[in-house]
Amino acid sequence: MSLLNLMILVVDDNPDICWVLDHLLGKLGAQCVRASDGQSALQAMQLHRLALMLVDAKLPDMDGLDLAGRVRGADPGVPVIMVSGYFYEDDPDIQAALAQGLICGFVEKPFAHAAITGAMEAALCSREAAPAVEAAVVC
Repeated sequence: MSLLNLMILVVDDNPDICWVLDHLLGKLGAQCVRASDGQSALQAMQLHRLALMLVDAKLPDMDGLDLAGRVRGADPGVPVIMVSGYFYEDDPDIQAALAQGLICGFVEKPFAHAAITGAMEAALCSREAAPAVEAAVVC
């Protein structure tokens, strides 16, 4: 998968998780923007044309699912992947968010790099991804 020059927002209040994801995305050719809370993430959305968001479930100022809902309302073309150590994939809230299209993927913490890259590939290659992003991604 090529993420060459795609802008990806990592939203997590844990600087170590942000660092790991930033370095992984950099190795894949993506540009990474970091936010440590929901308000900073919403501001970053206004400043950057995002291809994808990786969002923690529990942020200092809002719930990650609430942030995903705000993202969906502001720009439905930006896929959101929940990355969480709080929820699990079979959690009813996560299953409902996936079914409603609020999030397009879920990765449990701790995660393997392959889990993150697989979730991003699936999100970017889906029909829900914005047309300009789909054209830029080699699936």
